[in-house]
Amino acid sequence: MNNPFQISDDTPVYVISVAAQLSGMHPQTLRAYDRLGLVCPGRSAGRGRRYSLRDILVLREVQRLSQEDGVNLSGIKRILELESELQQSRRVLAEMTAEMAQLRVELESTRSVAARLAALLRRQGAGAELVPVREPPGSVHGPPRSAGPAVGVASAGPPADSPVIGVQDIREGS
Repeated sequence: MNNPFQISDDTPVYVISVAAQLSGMHPQTLRAYDRLGLVCPGRSAGRGRRYSLRDILVLREVQRLSQEDGVNLSGIKRILELESELQQSRRVLAEMTAEMAQLRVELESTRSVAARLAALLRRQGAGAELVPVREPPGSVHGPPRSAGPAVGVASAGPPADSPVIGVQDIREGS
């Protein structure tokens, strides 16, 4: 649960005079950078600028790029945009990596269930009649069937028109 009084690095709390002092710049410079879109501070209810800690760090980076590396403001803006895109790409990559890991866990779980079912079928000698599987439309094994679940377990055997394959056939890719 989020604490409403918790302040993050993105919380706009610093007025322009404090932000200017923390970044080592004049307030007019901060206003100019806001107009250029280099740093976009939050706004208070009275429309006054409010800077976050992250904004202060960006201002310091703007100053470093300008004074130490000789990059013009247009170049700095492009650098900041590219860094933002890179951060977003890294977030998306991390989300996709986590999702792939979850899918791998689910796949292994599914494989484990299939292996246990196959072992159960082998022990019982029941064979394929416990696992009806609908053939894909146009299959050489039979005509297309009506919509329904692709895989199910039938206690009384498959429907009369249902082609079936056993778990072992599934593992062999039939």
